[in-house]
Amino acid sequence: MKTIKDSVHDYIEVEGVALSLLDTPPLQRLRHVSQLGTVTLVYPSANHTRFEHSLGVYHLADQALSHLGIEGQQAERVRAAALLHDVGHGPYSHNVEGLIHRHTGKYHDDVHDLIGEGAVARVLTEHGLNPDAVADLIAGDGELGQLVSGELDVDRMDYLVRDAHHTGVPYGTIDHGRLVRELRFRDGELVLAEGNVQTAESLLLARALMTPTVYSHHVARIAKAMLRRASARLLEATDTDPETFRRMDDAELLVALRSTDETAEIGRRLTYRDLYKRAVWAERAAVPAEVLEMEQTAIREREREIAEAAGVDPAAVILDVPPEPSMAESSSRVLVNGTVRRLEEQSTLVRALQAAQRDRWRLGVYAPADVRERVGDAAVRTLDLDIEGARVSDTPRGIHTTLDEFE
Repeated sequence: MKTIKDSVHDYIEVEGVALSLLDTPPLQRLRHVSQLGTVTLVYPSANHTRFEHSLGVYHLADQALSHLGIEGQQAERVRAAALLHDVGHGPYSHNVEGLIHRHTGKYHDDVHDLIGEGAVARVLTEHGLNPDAVADLIAGDGELGQLVSGELDVDRMDYLVRDAHHTGVPYGTIDHGRLVRELRFRDGELVLAEGNVQTAESLLLARALMTPTVYSHHVARIAKAMLRRASARLLEATDTDPETFRRMDDAELLVALRSTDETAEIGRRLTYRDLYKRAVWAERAAVPAEVLEMEQTAIREREREIAEAAGVDPAAVILDVPPEPSMAESSSRVLVNGTVRRLEEQSTLVRALQAAQRDRWRLGVYAPADVRERVGDAAVRTLDLDIEGARVSDTPRGIHTTLDEFE
């Protein structure tokens, strides 16, 4: 057994297959992948990594298994999956996941190829565990997979508390101890026991508050959009193949961006936090339906049109169209009077939070500070934004020109 001091859970005891996995290269790589990606450019203390988060998820999974009375090889598979659940993350975590998926067809929880061979596969096999079965749990398959990846998973419980701790933002504080203790299986579904509607709501509320404050803070969104743009150009302009890109850590990607002519400028800006600014920040009601539905190719074409209309280099325009707002936690299941019910069916709070999430949705157009007004004017015309007809922020045209908090 090894005891590790953790900033969130105090002492974590690691043993069995988890102890043997601890020093394998795929897991140790996570020491160099930030948990929150570009959010550290907003909250400087948010320098925690996927490695420590993985330890936290392992710890909570171990506690949940104990409360559920699950032992033996079943429990060891879940512990291994909990510790390994993030080995599929590329550099800067979720920030470039969409790009990786477009090139490889894999999301971060599709790890069959990563743990099916090499050091991880050897460790799992030595402990009598099938690597494919562990990979299935990481993907959330089967009854026990819900503990690792689902609406009530221990992954969510750890990252909310950990991210709140390291950013200093209080909104992610949840009673993860109670959540773990109250987990039950009912007809193959992971649910919270009777009397825990408010417990489930607390998880939902924490996520709803952390999203605009931390995960989707406008500065983090700008940096993420710049990172995605430069990463896509790196794959286009060099012989870096998508699988090699997927296995990079944060520092390796940043060095590659600064070392490539086509991406050096954005690499420099990301390194020294010389970020683009918001030229447009428009509410959903101001955006035509066809813009909301645009795929990546169409977005890049609109960026070129905006740049041409503004008389600037195409590299100076980034169009950021977020996906439809979603709230996976709203489908969490809770026992009410002996019946399994989805939280959204039982809680009026869910509907209020869903409405608030829609209200907070914004389309962004970003540009260097010296051209953002020109780019903003061109974007409003090119995208046919109904700035006058929508309730918008800061100015009648919905274009931010103020240096607001954290900018």
